[in-house]
Amino acid sequence: MTESIRLDEKVVIVTGAGGGLGRAHALLFARHGARVVVNDLGGSTHGEGASASAADRVVAEIREAGGTAVASHDSVTDGERIVQQALDTFGRVDVLVNNAGILRDKTFHKMEDSDWDQVYRVHVEGAYKLTRAAWPHLREQNAGRVIFTSSTSGIYGNFGQANYGMAKLGLYGLTRTLALEGRKHGILVNAIAPTGGTRMTEGLIPPQVFEQLKPELISPLVVYLGSDRCQDTGGLYEVGGGWVGKVRWERSLGVGFDPRQGMSVEDIAASWDAIGDFEGAVHPQDSLEALQQMMANLHRHAG
Repeated sequence: MTESIRLDEKVVIVTGAGGGLGRAHALLFARHGARVVVNDLGGSTHGEGASASAADRVVAEIREAGGTAVASHDSVTDGERIVQQALDTFGRVDVLVNNAGILRDKTFHKMEDSDWDQVYRVHVEGAYKLTRAAWPHLREQNAGRVIFTSSTSGIYGNFGQANYGMAKLGLYGLTRTLALEGRKHGILVNAIAPTGGTRMTEGLIPPQVFEQLKPELISPLVVYLGSDRCQDTGGLYEVGGGWVGKVRWERSLGVGFDPRQGMSVEDIAASWDAIGDFEGAVHPQDSLEALQQMMANLHRHAG
């Protein structure tokens, strides 16, 4: 029998937790013993308006089930206020789930600055503000877990989502760097790219598929990543419909030219197929590993 994973006395902040994925995350964390800060501004999927009722309803659900939770109605761009509420209420913070998000889908030539800026502010700036406010406390206690919410739209691109894709892949860049900086302080940082049937995806996914993409099928991965049992960091996981997979970068071996002689545009053209040949591909884990092929080429041609 698998040993039960518990988060007793851990304090977890979940943003965008008034519905959809965030609500499912908050409920499952509470079920596993965590004390949960349920954060939700209560706005629309386009980032308009505000309402306290969404977060309050989820807190009520948790308490009715015997769990412990408090509602936070602040915007994620006021992340320091959310963290301070966790400290004032529970005395600590252990896990951050950066889940809040909006959509402003338009093709790039129709996109306005406000569409770009608002998506950036909620997804990127909001995640930064919350994580930056909590980071000193996680470092001081030499322990913590941070989960960012990326997207397949960022990993692979998606028509009409230039702003969203930019923000979501940017969060994985943040994940990778914070994983490196946080490890020696006991802080592990990972990202998920979920596919769930929520109000943000309703109408974008065929109804018969939408019904099977329950948010509850995402949350077990999130709770695991937030637990002490998980010792991995810097990972990116696609998850949805009862399936979980890990994503990694892949790069071809490339083509090396003599740096003393230089290379021409024609040299690039002649080597184009070899440059894009992924046979024997490598999977760099960090920037140092990413430089290995380049450094080997310099060494090979050293005079």
